[in-house]
Amino acid sequence: MAILSKDEAQQILKKVIGFSKADGIQANLNGNDGGNIRYARNSVSTSGEDSNVGLGVQSYYGKKSGTATINEFDDASLEKVVKRSEELAQLAPENPEFMEPLGPQTYGGESKTWSEQTAKITPEYRAQAAANSIGPASKKEVTAAGFLEDNRGFNAMMNSKGLFAYNKATGVDFTVTMRTNDGTGSGWAARTNNDVSKINTADASAVAIEKALSSRNAKALEPGKYTVVLEAAAAADLVRLMLNMNARQADEGRSFYSKKGGGTKLGEKIVDERVNIYTDPWHDEVPSSPWAGDGQARKRMDLIKNGVVSNLFYDRYWASQKNVAPVPFGGNTIMQGGTASIEDMIKDTKRGVLVTRFWYIRPVDPQTLLYTGLTRDSTFYIENGKIKHPIKNFRFNESPIIMLNNLETLGKQERAVTSEGNPNGLIPSMKIRDFTFSSLSDAI
Repeated sequence: MAILSKDEAQQILKKVIGFSKADGIQANLNGNDGGNIRYARNSVSTSGEDSNVGLGVQSYYGKKSGTATINEFDDASLEKVVKRSEELAQLAPENPEFMEPLGPQTYGGESKTWSEQTAKITPEYRAQAAANSIGPASKKEVTAAGFLEDNRGFNAMMNSKGLFAYNKATGVDFTVTMRTNDGTGSGWAARTNNDVSKINTADASAVAIEKALSSRNAKALEPGKYTVVLEAAAAADLVRLMLNMNARQADEGRSFYSKKGGGTKLGEKIVDERVNIYTDPWHDEVPSSPWAGDGQARKRMDLIKNGVVSNLFYDRYWASQKNVAPVPFGGNTIMQGGTASIEDMIKDTKRGVLVTRFWYIRPVDPQTLLYTGLTRDSTFYIENGKIKHPIKNFRFNESPIIMLNNLETLGKQERAVTSEGNPNGLIPSMKIRDFTFSSLSDAI
């Protein structure tokens, strides 16, 4: 039952709304079917499937609201959960920032988030994905550890104001780490997509194996400022940290987007003019739901254009306080890239560092977006346009804002997978000057 059709979801939600005796009601119905396989030390350790469906109901009286949830959908259970939400609403204090639900919205048709091929993934497919890593790794005296997870799900909402929204989506995430058996080399690769036909676990595993073998017996390089070539995963890990573009936090002086003396940096140039970042639910490579969690319709929207802050996200309450139109948070991030390959950028570097990815990134100063973290799983020294040898990992201290002001070359876009979380993003590799490596790390 976890994946309900649009009509099935609508029928359940209509019943829920019909049971309401409050001033108003909003109901959210969602479900997910998923499967996974995990392997380590060249052997599968776990695999499984799960299925969940749930209903959340929020009733309100004036500015008082209460929420109740349930996972049973017979009429008696639906009436019970509505009544419970009403009881909680009557007991709740008033919320001065409460906003009544939206009326009917126009979403521009169904999104491209659903793939039939992904929805039909079988345990046999997952087993083969693991074999695509384990077999080649064993032959080259490399140890594989990886995880593949697939899911198909839906989200639907309806309220007493006449709004109804529905979207279904699929996704596949794959990540693998390869370690040489002597413990001196490590490689990593990851892939993500809505459409499983666009993911090749064998190719990704081959990349990770080659990196592991190439990174054996790394040499120490003195910390300092270096030109870096960042693969898309590394670039995305820092770019994502500058996209908490919450208008309220900026207006209240609590973010990088706050202007000294008051106001926000909306309209200000903050990075290189070649930087263009936008969100678009209809993008073919990184589609997202055409509606946000509160039911607002999403649209294509620039976030940073030619290096200038073009928009901030306004929730409905803060928009009402500032007398502006609300701007819902986007469901994806697209940064325009260039035509250069990683090889092109290496050839054009006299002395620098190639970074596969970062990890363990933590804030140092949130208001300047200064972060610290580590390189991991294959870092290489570049000299006179060639990779000379693997190097030991670094700790870095850097801000994505400084990084994008030191931009030299934009590479090709990739659907990025980062070390912490999996943003729905299309981010290019890039070459950056004066990237700050503050110390060495003993991690492989």
